[in-house]
Amino acid sequence: MGFTQNWKMILTLALPSIISFASGTVTGTINLIMVGSMGALVIAAVGVSNIIAYNAWAICSGFGHSVNYLVAQNYGAGQIQQAVERTYIALYVALLAAIGIVTLGIVAPQAILQLMGSSQELVDTGSIYLRYRLFAVACFMISFVFHGFFRGVGDTRTPMVMTILSNVTMIFFTYTLTYGQLGFPKLGLEGAGMAVFLGEALCLAGSMYVYLIRMHARFHTRRRVRMSGTEARLIIGESGKLGTQELAMSAAMFVFTMYVTRLGTDALAANEIALNVMGLGFMPAFGFGATATILVGQEIGRGAPFKARRMATDVAILGSIFLFVLGLAEFVFAEPIALLYTDELNVYKLAAQLITVSAFLQLFDGLLNYYAGGLRGIGDTTFLLRISLILNWVIFIPGAYVLIFVLNWGSMGAWISLYVFLFLFALGCMLRFYRTDWHGVTMKQAEAGKTTH
Repeated sequence: MGFTQNWKMILTLALPSIISFASGTVTGTINLIMVGSMGALVIAAVGVSNIIAYNAWAICSGFGHSVNYLVAQNYGAGQIQQAVERTYIALYVALLAAIGIVTLGIVAPQAILQLMGSSQELVDTGSIYLRYRLFAVACFMISFVFHGFFRGVGDTRTPMVMTILSNVTMIFFTYTLTYGQLGFPKLGLEGAGMAVFLGEALCLAGSMYVYLIRMHARFHTRRRVRMSGTEARLIIGESGKLGTQELAMSAAMFVFTMYVTRLGTDALAANEIALNVMGLGFMPAFGFGATATILVGQEIGRGAPFKARRMATDVAILGSIFLFVLGLAEFVFAEPIALLYTDELNVYKLAAQLITVSAFLQLFDGLLNYYAGGLRGIGDTTFLLRISLILNWVIFIPGAYVLIFVLNWGSMGAWISLYVFLFLFALGCMLRFYRTDWHGVTMKQAEAGKTTH
């Protein structure tokens, strides 16, 4: 099947995912703009809390990622009962992890911020916001498993609807609870954190309704599932690899943020603004990457590995075109974009420079996501784990330290190290994908605990 015959299928799956992921970034942007008027300290507190929350989610994100590709393979092979059973196993473990995250949010937000090397002023300001962000992560962690099932069976619209509903809720309550609008109490940054939690809780409730009620007639999702030892080991093993891969990246960004924190509040605030803008490209990259996982996984389930390879290639072409246009707009309008967040001269000038530098960085991030998505679709999770660990902790973090503190290149050095890291990661995933022995690719089997390539 040629590219022109594939593009409609790709866009049908990708566009809802792009809207879903991008709406999350836009919501983060709007929320940051709304709280940004409270000053650089608040922007910095939100940025640090976001990094911490992402790391908390990354620890168990593998359950959603593994469900996504395993369900896609099962769906392609017509094995829906096994897909549902695997989803339930992932949900059980994700629930335990969510309880742990909630506990951290209750007892340790100040200690976590202090561990980041934050000033006492930032700790005092941001601890209550971080508490609600961790509560929100616990909800999202479980929702992500449901969304993995939805996407695996080719339904990318439901996650889109749930995400938009969640994000509209977040924006509404950020506006009303932060500043005391429409009769709501004025809670400041605490209200902004509470808004994120309320939005994610609503998303979880909606996802449960769709999975247990609306999808039951088609997939028999409301059932008792016996815990199979072999399936549990498969889910936990695959989730562990994918979660550790995600954690390696998020923990590296955690350390990266600690480096930038030591450059001062203005530098941290500018860095957060640039990352937020760059997220406009991250989220579409994730959307196309998720589409690659779905299409590759389903074709592997159908026993058509070479069609799976072609699907991933077509996804990469479309996604790269999309990100190039977006990056061009960011490059041209960098300073007006930075001014949307803050009018503090030192902050927006530095943010504009970082946006200019990072505008086309998204192309490398896109290629990384497309081909990593394809590798997930065939179950090549061990490679993703290894390359993530090596590049994050041998290249990215040491390189950032040298450029920031040894060569004294400051924020610009930090972003150069990020460029090099994403380029190497994208190149590694692309080479691995095309050098795979496609004649021998088969579905992931619980009995073997591994995939043959």
